[in-house]
Amino acid sequence: MEYYELHPVTPQKRYINKAIDILRNGGVIIYPTDTVYGIGCDIFNKEALERIYWIKNEIGTKLFSFICPDLKDITKYAKVSNYAYKWMKKLLPGPYTFILPAAKEVPKKLWTKRKTVGIRIPNNEIAITLTKELAHPIISTSVTNRKGEILYEPLEIRSVFNTQVDLMLADGALHGIPSSIIDLSGDEAVVIREGAGDTSMFT
Repeated sequence: MEYYELHPVTPQKRYINKAIDILRNGGVIIYPTDTVYGIGCDIFNKEALERIYWIKNEIGTKLFSFICPDLKDITKYAKVSNYAYKWMKKLLPGPYTFILPAAKEVPKKLWTKRKTVGIRIPNNEIAITLTKELAHPIISTSVTNRKGEILYEPLEIRSVFNTQVDLMLADGALHGIPSSIIDLSGDEAVVIREGAGDTSMFT
């Protein structure tokens, strides 16, 4: 695994470019978000997505969310009602995953049985820069060990995943908790998981 430490505000372009090359060639990377480290790949690469299922020790039906660079980009991958847009504009970028009706552009592997998808816009310059440079969304699933425990320290992550992923972009220890999950696919917001983002406005 290639390993690079990035500046959180102005990430070094040469390291971003290395990650982009790997993603475009079907690779899998680890990168920081505004909550915890994520494992990602290009959502349109089926083989890379299967690798992430194997790495995470998950069955192929588990929903993985993905990162988009901005609200404008989200409309390519999900159907956003005026009600949903109002909340997303208020809370993004931030530590939330929003469940929305899937657009046809999204691979069906990422759809739930209800034909929805989970979308994130994290408040993290490295993650956002990756999606902008790749020009595709990237998978966002927390870095965990085989017991499902979140790993926070870059050197521990590097040790555990050294032979499983192709590259890691490090941004120090991230001691957050996973994003809050809000379902905006219906007429009312439903809190699926209380996480890093404040959900009091939905209750």
